Amino acid sequence: MTFDAPSLAALADEAKDWRRTIHQNPELLFDLPKTAALVTEKLKEFGCDEVVGGIAKTGVVAVINGNKGPGRTIALRSEMDALPMAEQTNLPYASKVENMMHACGHDGHTAMLLATAKKLADDREFAGRVVVVFQPAEEGGAGGRVMIEEGILERFGIEEVYGMHNEPGLPVGSFATRSGPIMAGGDRFVVTINGKGGHAALPHLSHDPVIVMGQMIAALQTIPSRFVDPLDSVVLSLTFIEGGSEKALNVIPASVRIGGTIRTMRPMTRAAVEARFRDVVAMTAKLFSAEAAIDWRPGYPVTVNDPAKTKLAVAAAKAVAGDANVDDDYPPTMGSEDFSYMLEKRPGAFMWLGNGDSADLHNPAYDFNDDAIVHGVRYWLTLVDQRLNGSLVE
Repeated sequence: MTFDAPSLAALADEAKDWRRTIHQNPELLFDLPKTAALVTEKLKEFGCDEVVGGIAKTGVVAVINGNKGPGRTIALRSEMDALPMAEQTNLPYASKVENMMHACGHDGHTAMLLATAKKLADDREFAGRVVVVFQPAEEGGAGGRVMIEEGILERFGIEEVYGMHNEPGLPVGSFATRSGPIMAGGDRFVVTINGKGGHAALPHLSHDPVIVMGQMIAALQTIPSRFVDPLDSVVLSLTFIEGGSEKALNVIPASVRIGGTIRTMRPMTRAAVEARFRDVVAMTAKLFSAEAAIDWRPGYPVTVNDPAKTKLAVAAAKAVAGDANVDDDYPPTMGSEDFSYMLEKRPGAFMWLGNGDSADLHNPAYDFNDDAIVHGVRYWLTLVDQRLNGSLVE
């Protein structure tokens, strides 16, 4: 494929307008009627061969066939949902919706993939086909998993999957990734400790769940510090405590609750930590003649890049940005990403795109950097060109 700098710059300017429109009209989780309508309208306008909406309620998928005959089918994925946060940027295109904002850059991701789809549909200088996936509910709703459950991988014959996300602090025009685990699996939990309430002056007649809670919190912290290899990253954070009443400080409550999150970087470690967590909770409660019920809330799996496909993604990024501007051993993060579900089912790679010196993700002062759009589009186009035109093979 050919894509000269002036035409890409013009395309990026057009995408900037789409991005800012999406930014002004944020929507949450699966409830994305305006965003999905904009995406669908553009994809049909571009002349994509197939445009299918209503997947996972508001997800949109489009197919673009190349004009060089049969070949493999690869998917490029973007997210569309915003966050339930109040924006504090004072930008002229700031969110018009109270307590909603695009604080993770999904507006930019959507605009870049739309621009890529437009260019691919115009040129079609590749073999096989490209499937562009616009996903709802990445921010806690597991929209990617729902799209998979509704059969998009089989329905569209997807063989490989690629994702991209902006990264504040990484210079604009640069890229970063790594082979293997790149983002953590994230699980949540709430534990209800049931003891026997009573008078605070007669603690021997109760089974104090507050004491159990204190011991349990300390014991749970030994999982990452004493149960797991120090070189195998695990985070266990207690973030919620509930029990008793300040209006009855002479009463030992009958039950208390604690909750939090666990982050792990390896699937095997994730399973082992959950098993150990359940043992610690049950045995600590039993030690003090109490009982404990665990509400385990599985989150996103570990995001694991396929080694061979990571090499392909790195090669495409280096063709765009030069070797010096691509980090192929970027440190993993303990954040989670539901692109992990797609990578569990198909080989592929997740890439970071530099957002420059911006506020952090999920910060009320955050804004996607429009200067990054042209670099993201060039990466997508180069990946398609190199992967589907045979210049990059394993």
